[in-house]
Amino acid sequence: MGAYNVVARNFSAANENKIHSDEIARKYGFKGGLVPGVAVFGHLTYPLVERFGEDWLRHSLSNVRFHKPAYHEDALRIEVSEDAEGVQVQCHNAEDVLLADLRTSLPTELPEPHDSAVFDEPAKDPIRVDMTWDTVRPMQPFNDWHFQITTDGNNTHAEQIADALPIYRHIAHPHWQLSIANKALSHEYIMPAWLHVGSEIRFRELVRVGDTLRVKAVPLEKWQRKGHEFIRLYVAYLRDDVLTTEIFHTAIFKVAE
Repeated sequence: MGAYNVVARNFSAANENKIHSDEIARKYGFKGGLVPGVAVFGHLTYPLVERFGEDWLRHSLSNVRFHKPAYHEDALRIEVSEDAEGVQVQCHNAEDVLLADLRTSLPTELPEPHDSAVFDEPAKDPIRVDMTWDTVRPMQPFNDWHFQITTDGNNTHAEQIADALPIYRHIAHPHWQLSIANKALSHEYIMPAWLHVGSEIRFRELVRVGDTLRVKAVPLEKWQRKGHEFIRLYVAYLRDDVLTTEIFHTAIFKVAE
């Protein structure tokens, strides 16, 4: 398959997450503000949606991992390959460094939905607090909230990653869907600088422009490694009572200094 080429944009320099700002990112050893991982994921989805269309957005299982950061105006090369296990999409920069890879398939049957009992415990206090090791409590659900897939919002998320596929005139962009998992964290916590490192995404139902979705989220686990502090979050989107999307979202919420 041929390569898809695109120029990365850091449209989040003014975001509350200061890992996207040049000043703070350099303090952590990066050469500048990081392009959001959800944007890199959006670039990875382009050849998949170009080929599979609504089928992939309606019924697919994907795992994306971010290995190295993308920076503003990086020339990205997106390449697709296939084997017996499914489709792999990789993102390299101009120096041929592997930045991210995505494994995806369109299985006959998706895995069973995650046990909804994880949402049965009393929810976290809705007041935003600093995200620290002590304030992250595995298996304590977040408070439900709602968002609507609007035409303007969908257009913005497509334009941010230079995606002009016509399907997004009426279907929610996957870049936006994964971005909501980030917001599930920032909705509950004050997070000065953090890194999205990977996600498993299960698209179970097509999400359309105009849909209003309820967001349910719960931290499944936290751990420490090499001075970093990690969280794995389960996020579910429901349209009325229909489960449309499941995301298992992994992030470093405290970056080693």
